[in-house]
Amino acid sequence: MKAPMKAIINVYLKEGVLDPQGKAAHHALGSLGFDTVTDVRIGKQIVLTLDATDHDHAEKEIKEMTETLLANTVIEDYTIEIVG
Repeated sequence: MKAPMKAIINVYLKEGVLDPQGKAAHHALGSLGFDTVTDVRIGKQIVLTLDATDHDHAEKEIKEMTETLLANTVIEDYTIEIVG
């Protein structure tokens, strides 16, 4: 029996899109003495567990899910990593 497939989707704001959470974290890190940090961008990670055996079909389906619901592709980019 094959183990379930996992997909790790990292969603983050596109370059040039303001990231107020990132700016706040950058400021807070500087206030705490972490002066080597030059920029902070904050995103989200989504982990899906799939009951799938066809890697190519799963990848196509995950991309469709991501572009339909999980990421706002107007302002966000994403990466997909399939494990298993």
